[in-house]
Amino acid sequence: MREAPRPRETAGDTRAEPPRFRPGRATAHTPGAFCSGTPHRSDGRPPHTPRGARRPDPFGRPGTTPPVPGRPPLLPFPLSLPLCALLFALVTWQVAAGGPLRRADERAGRALAGSRFPDRAAEALADLGNLAVAVPVLAAVIAYVAWRGRRAGAHRWWLPPVAAAVAMALVPLLVVPLKAAVARPGPPGMAGDGYYPSGHTATAAVAYGAAALLLLPLLRGAHGRRALLVGCAALNLGVGFGLVRRGYHWPLDVVASWLLFAMLLRVLLGVTARYGTPPPPSGGSSGDAAQPK
Repeated sequence: MREAPRPRETAGDTRAEPPRFRPGRATAHTPGAFCSGTPHRSDGRPPHTPRGARRPDPFGRPGTTPPVPGRPPLLPFPLSLPLCALLFALVTWQVAAGGPLRRADERAGRALAGSRFPDRAAEALADLGNLAVAVPVLAAVIAYVAWRGRRAGAHRWWLPPVAAAVAMALVPLLVVPLKAAVARPGPPGMAGDGYYPSGHTATAAVAYGAAALLLLPLLRGAHGRRALLVGCAALNLGVGFGLVRRGYHWPLDVVASWLLFAMLLRVLLGVTARYGTPPPPSGGSSGDAAQPK
């Protein structure tokens, strides 16, 4: 006696049963499993690929694949070394030769000095560029970063703090000869000459910029690093605005200091990116996951 033929399922058959769960299938893509929805292993171990073992660099971006560790990240400043040097040479030439850029600069300086921005607030912003304010901030950050690096056993932990101290020591060595060479007169009400470039702006740029670069590798989240860089930029902009608003400097005096010492901070950035203290590890590393028996 023949068996009755089994009915075939068609595309329009609505009585088809849903797929059943098979105990032997991998659970990496099932809800509730480790890294659900991602193609990682379900047992917590890292995948056997170079990309799967990558670690973030000190600035939060994905690290390089082996064997190229420690590659310096991109510059978090909008200007590169050649462009900074070119713009600084152009501004210096215009100021020294009394070109049209200098005349426009002096008109803008008079307009800003006569603005309605409160005098006390502008004075407070300008005072942030004093040696008595900026240098202790950098010294405290240098001491803290050196202590953290030595405690963590970082490779050449002393190099970023020493580089920051050297950068601060280079400020008068670069500013004083330029002031004497250009001999630019100050704004109305300021006696003598030698106002180009601004020493207060240079002090603030190096002190606060170097402090930010030293602290950057110690921060874990990208939002914290971004907030630190934005705060450092806003602080330096405030110092420059306060100096121009109070009539202590022309705008190009401030811009020249930014261009000059952005190049110095670029070198310091390369040092901190390569030898800076690594960020603290995030919680729940894959090595702590339960291994299959």
